[in-house]
Amino acid sequence: MWRPALTSAGIPLGHGNGMHALRHFYASVLLDAGEGIKALSEYLGHHDPSFTLRTYTHLMPNSEARTRAAVDRVFQNPDSTEGGPETAQGAG
Repeated sequence: MWRPALTSAGIPLGHGNGMHALRHFYASVLLDAGEGIKALSEYLGHHDPSFTLRTYTHLMPNSEARTRAAVDRVFQNPDSTEGGPETAQGAG
């Protein structure tokens, strides 16, 4: 079904347009949205999350930017308990 659909859409056949590319795209979209490696590993049918991490680590968003954004959110809304110090394990 995949090859006739590509041909019908005028997309050249080849490795770059195959099911592997679609699977890679799926993984990159989920990682960019913040999905965890363990969950992605399950979605892709991998038996070992470390294999998923080795395969897709280059697609993971920049953690420095995520870290800065997370800290900024806490300081911009100090009354929120979402992600604040009081949510840390053992707090209270």
